[in-house]
Amino acid sequence: MKIAVIGSTHAGTAAVRNMAELYPEAEIHVYERNDNVSFLSCGLALYVGGVVKDPQGLFYSSPEEMKAMGVHVHMEHDVTNIDTESRKINVTDMKTGESRTDSYDRLVMTTGSWPVTPPIEGIDLDNILLAKNFNQANTIIERGEKAEHVTVVGAGYIGVELVEAFQQAGKKVTLIDGVDRILNKYLDKEFTDIVEDDFRSKDIELRLGESVVRFEGGEHVQRVITDGGAVETDMVIMCVGFRPNTDLLKGKVDMLDNGAIRVNDYMQTSDPAVFAAGDCCAVPYNPTAGHAYIPLATNAVRMGTLVARNIMKPQMRHVGTQGTSGLHIFGMNMASTGLTETSAEAMGLEVKSVTINEKHRPEFMPTSEDVKLKVTFDPNSRRLLGAQVISKADVTQSINTLSVCVQTRMTVDELAFVDFFFQPHFNQPWNFLNKAGLAAFEQPQPEHAQ
Repeated sequence: MKIAVIGSTHAGTAAVRNMAELYPEAEIHVYERNDNVSFLSCGLALYVGGVVKDPQGLFYSSPEEMKAMGVHVHMEHDVTNIDTESRKINVTDMKTGESRTDSYDRLVMTTGSWPVTPPIEGIDLDNILLAKNFNQANTIIERGEKAEHVTVVGAGYIGVELVEAFQQAGKKVTLIDGVDRILNKYLDKEFTDIVEDDFRSKDIELRLGESVVRFEGGEHVQRVITDGGAVETDMVIMCVGFRPNTDLLKGKVDMLDNGAIRVNDYMQTSDPAVFAAGDCCAVPYNPTAGHAYIPLATNAVRMGTLVARNIMKPQMRHVGTQGTSGLHIFGMNMASTGLTETSAEAMGLEVKSVTINEKHRPEFMPTSEDVKLKVTFDPNSRRLLGAQVISKADVTQSINTLSVCVQTRMTVDELAFVDFFFQPHFNQPWNFLNKAGLAAFEQPQPEHAQ
């Protein structure tokens, strides 16, 4: 069996390591454009901010490790074409320029994603940077040392983490987003208001609800022009989202409208010889029972591992995802899973929610922090669909618990009486998750749900 793996960050690395262990007789070839594998891009802002001192800690594998497992590793090789009918790929050695054709019995597509670069006038000016891979992180650090004012375009996770890193480095920072609030894909307004107020208290300029019209400058960017005014700046980092790297398979396998590859429960595409995992494909999304594009490292490593389990024959199903994620910004801990009211509304789905404000542990303890928790559920079946939490105390593991609840189709009323321990160091006699269930239980219910 000859297996070709295209791309080796989270999903590709997980697939390769597991396949090499499970199928030592297989001939595994990895094709990677970069000169490294397995870079944890979710640690990019920590590296830029100096929290991570040794960048080697952000790599959890290496070409040498893969070669020691018997894998044929082709670094700095670009796959330029895939012929799914003849099961052949065209490959170019990026160092020598030489091209060749290789064959496969099974193809694993783990090409990941790439930052979106809108066609904005002046976007090619120097010091307008992307934030995705290790080399880009090094460029940001190098250029950031000389910059006095940094502008971040895009208020998702990476964008706000970079804002924190540069503010703590003593830079003046402006954050721009076309939506009227930050982190809108993960949290509802009552949560993002808290974070935005904290940003403003730290003299971070928020230009929300503004779209970038053009960039101005000589060789280097000097000014960002939005539909709301101008920002004088030394450096711009674009963080407006990611698109799946799937052009090689366009028209050859089923995809979502955005180009994300559809896979079945066993990570198989519509072509039985082609498997896909990670940021290049859509994942089964439990809150809606459909597919969604959720580029997270956690999804990628799980899917890559499942590819290895299923590449010879279907034997382990994907249980689906809730898109669970968390963030630590300026001492505030926040996390979410599943549907928010915002995302449900965007999908045209009707949901109900309950929000509670509690102390994370008894007030007779030396410290007791505020906790805001919001739980979203189906108004008819009462099934849990999502949750969000924010606190100075680290209670984010509660969202992992609620992720399991969503996955197993628990109702919000059952949540009220789940067995959680009590110990004053950690929580209250009634856990705040129970209290969310109780609050929902007290709301009027449809007759058939009672």
